[in-house]
Amino acid sequence: MQKSDIEAELATRLAISKTAARDLLNVILDEITLAMSRGQRVALPGFGIFEVRAHGPRTGRNPQTGEPLEIPAGHNVHFKPGKALKDCIS
Repeated sequence: MQKSDIEAELATRLAISKTAARDLLNVILDEITLAMSRGQRVALPGFGIFEVRAHGPRTGRNPQTGEPLEIPAGHNVHFKPGKALKDCIS
């Protein structure tokens, strides 16, 4: 499913224009992104939890040469599905 499919479904279910549905979806995604960029966790009951997790630096290996290289510390997005989502796909 693509973003445009979600926009079309929103427009149909809410009886709004596709442009309004696109704007609605963009606002929701922007708010989730903004909250996560601030380090906040985003909980959508029944769907899941989005959170940012930090990871420390580590030593990796160049696959072509085999030489070790330093991978810097950073952040990753983690998603933990909710019970309703797990039950739906199981």
